[in-house]
Amino acid sequence: MIIDSKTVYKVADLARIAIKDNEVDTLTGEMNKILTFMEKLNELDTTGVKPLVYMNEEFNVWREDVAKQEITVADGLKNAAKHNERFFFVPKIIEK
Repeated sequence: MIIDSKTVYKVADLARIAIKDNEVDTLTGEMNKILTFMEKLNELDTTGVKPLVYMNEEFNVWREDVAKQEITVADGLKNAAKHNERFFFVPKIIEK
């Protein structure tokens, strides 16, 4: 596939990029280089190669989700500016 100036303008329009008339020749050459490189990659034999999603094959190690009491309610409320015996008091931020 060969890129011409008409294709450059179409791609720029689809990408919502404003290009100047003097940039078209440079972009045509650069886009043709990219397509030539991609055609070289298509020549490679990739049979037996697994698709790669991430660069490493690390897997998440999930822990069991267990509810536990790390600190007491009194300790949690100790440094709060406003509170009662069980809850923080915060200013209202949503207006009607």
